[in-house]
Amino acid sequence: MSKTLRRWVALLGAVCLAGAVNAQTYPSKPVTLLVPYPAGGVSDVIARIVNNTLSKNIGQTVIVDNLGGASGSIAAQKVLNAPADGQIIFQGSPNELILAPLAISAVKFKSEDFRLVQMIATAQIGFLARKDLPVHNVDEFLEYARKEAAQGRPITYASVGPGSFYHLLGEHLSKITNIPMTHVPYKGAAPANQDLIGGQVDIFLAPFGKAYDELQKQGKLKVLAMLNSERLESVKDYPAISESKSLKNFTFTIWTGYFVKKETPEPIVQVIHKAITDSLTDPAVRAGLEANSQLVAKPLSLQAVGKAYTDGTAQFRAIAKSINLQPQ
Repeated sequence: MSKTLRRWVALLGAVCLAGAVNAQTYPSKPVTLLVPYPAGGVSDVIARIVNNTLSKNIGQTVIVDNLGGASGSIAAQKVLNAPADGQIIFQGSPNELILAPLAISAVKFKSEDFRLVQMIATAQIGFLARKDLPVHNVDEFLEYARKEAAQGRPITYASVGPGSFYHLLGEHLSKITNIPMTHVPYKGAAPANQDLIGGQVDIFLAPFGKAYDELQKQGKLKVLAMLNSERLESVKDYPAISESKSLKNFTFTIWTGYFVKKETPEPIVQVIHKAITDSLTDPAVRAGLEANSQLVAKPLSLQAVGKAYTDGTAQFRAIAKSINLQPQ
């Protein structure tokens, strides 16, 4: 071989060896669990239920870091700007990684730039309304919304950002009922909740957590329904959307998973996968997630979780296409 070729072969070997050594020693310092929304929302709650047990299983402190904005895409881009060394684990969903790139022209990454390591839970979606909205169920709400729109006062619905799943749900609701509604985007669930409680926005189709149950009991908001096909035990006090007359098939959920940058070395991905999988079997983690109305995911192999991500990407892109989602 020529000197140049030998030099390149030696360099390549050194790079591969360095990657193997890094994988063997991972993690050698605290790991960041990046949450793409401000503190106080359901996403933040999930992270703080998981992180202590994940710390024990991964062998290093796992620090929760909240970074909201642009439907979660700001945090997602931070992952891509960092080295592919597993030091940042992204707590994400189709909301940030599939829908945001379709809806926000400034977002340049693709869902394929990330690798799903393990599913965590599926969130039930609550149909929430401000406390003084003069309705008691979904059918009454639609009647009220239709009258308000006819008088030039379309009802407002909150979301965690343009192109988010909750934005799409509002647009889809407006389309299938033929009732004009006005979208009000926020940087996360926490500020959206504040305005819903304060009566600044009419409804919020949101991932349901224990906090909403308490707010309902305190009379600070109304839970009109859950977007479930049947009434589940964990939210048995609230009707399933299938019990309504007008929106029987308006059933939706959204899952949360833990991601890394696509180029992360396979041995590191395997360490993270095992640590998360072991955490999902911990009774305290399961109890905490279930107490917040999360449906705990069944642990999947890396191959199975990869297929689930591919299938989920196709499904959510189809939803976006159905309402002709346009980049903003």
